[in-house]
Amino acid sequence: MGSLISLIIIFILSILITKVASESLVHTGLSKEMAKFQARSAFTGVGFTTRESESIVNHPVRRKIIMSLMLIGNIGIISALASLMLTFVNISGDKIANIVRVSIIAGTLVSFWLLSKSKWLEQMLAKIIKKALKSFTALNIKDYVEILNLKNEYEITVITVNEDDWMASKKVKDIDLRNEGINLIGVQRKDGTYIGTPYGDTEITKDDQLILYGRKKNLKNLEKRKQDASGDRDHQEAIKEQDEEKEKQKAKDTKSK
Repeated sequence: MGSLISLIIIFILSILITKVASESLVHTGLSKEMAKFQARSAFTGVGFTTRESESIVNHPVRRKIIMSLMLIGNIGIISALASLMLTFVNISGDKIANIVRVSIIAGTLVSFWLLSKSKWLEQMLAKIIKKALKSFTALNIKDYVEILNLKNEYEITVITVNEDDWMASKKVKDIDLRNEGINLIGVQRKDGTYIGTPYGDTEITKDDQLILYGRKKNLKNLEKRKQDASGDRDHQEAIKEQDEEKEKQKAKDTKSK
């Protein structure tokens, strides 16, 4: 029974450790999904090689988090396997006791899986971890989801420019995204060059990856826009809608005063 309890404790600690690590990675600027993926990859020792992995290696704080995860992960997996082996090696001749032991393991795994899917638990853990990170580490805690209002109608997305896209071969000042309510945060070139907050004369070329911030519906409209007359019409319509939004906001501000 002692080995079974040890196994359950190791499972609980593993979930908590990966959760703490993923929240820490989120606060360094990674998206939530990417942070989870990288934390689990490091903890299990899978070691996927991706562009995001390179950005982690080149970032001192992220690198430290991942290195700690890799070390703890190796210890945790070995301990879990040892406890699991002891659980089955020490089985008695009593069939009922053995069935109970296997049922406890299966039930524990299912319970942990269900708990890991709980949004309420995730939010509660995120708050606790955030406070702990702020109190006990030098990590610069910034909740980008809250700051940029990403829980509601706004989002940050990446659009890859194709040859027939409306933005292809145009300068930043000509596509006039700001008046559509969209901010161009950066441009990632195919050759690895990154242009942050690109200026007006920066040309958008084929295969560029544009990092954009704005309302979800505006970004979807922009992504579908093609290099023809309909694309220009959509651009003008988007500007008109944005002007209407500005007028509505002005009216609200006036009423609140």
